[in-house]
Amino acid sequence: MFVRIATESAAPRPNSLRDLGMTSETNALVSLIEFSYKKGTEIYGEKEPAEYVYQVKSGAVRSYKLLSDGRRQIGAFHLTGDIFGLANGSEHRFTAEAIVDTTVRIVRRQSLEIVAESDAMVARNLLSMTTRNLQHAEDHMLLLGRKTSLERVAAFLLEMDKRLTAAGVMALPMSRRDIADYLGLTLETVSRALSRLHELGVLGFIGNTQRQIVLLDRHQLASLDLQP
Repeated sequence: MFVRIATESAAPRPNSLRDLGMTSETNALVSLIEFSYKKGTEIYGEKEPAEYVYQVKSGAVRSYKLLSDGRRQIGAFHLTGDIFGLANGSEHRFTAEAIVDTTVRIVRRQSLEIVAESDAMVARNLLSMTTRNLQHAEDHMLLLGRKTSLERVAAFLLEMDKRLTAAGVMALPMSRRDIADYLGLTLETVSRALSRLHELGVLGFIGNTQRQIVLLDRHQLASLDLQP
């Protein structure tokens, strides 16, 4: 399942926790290894042992669960720099899959826990990550409870605007099917909502795939993102 990226040394090199998006007063060291995954490749599966914590170095990852009726519910998108896979139990509750060709850093969860026992800064960072994951889950639950598809799509675009926009362009790595499964909508409904926002002059598309979006009126988009 793993494809090792060639490095100068065959043995994993110790790296600072800073490389995993953490800071530490004592600069404690853990062993980080990089792996690459092709588009659509599973990184870990639901109910597999949660032995590692992951950080996206490049690319993008989706975490999802297959429902009993066969539908897919995407719980989160993990973008460059994001840390994921920090489970609150011994098993993963979601499956993680590369959306595009993706490189991730991995570290043993046990290593982080050992460091956290003697480093208060790392312990706080782990707690902070757990809290952010909980907040995202709560926000996503509220998002799915919204009544209109336009509100859901507007909220999604505002989230991605904060996380992805560079040089005025929002380059979405995920497909409209991914967006639909994240928002609890059909593919057709997402397409209609995006077309409606385009007609309203809220956004523009670049390229044939329409995955590159320019937000032309953030104020109007925010007004559609009705808060509960």
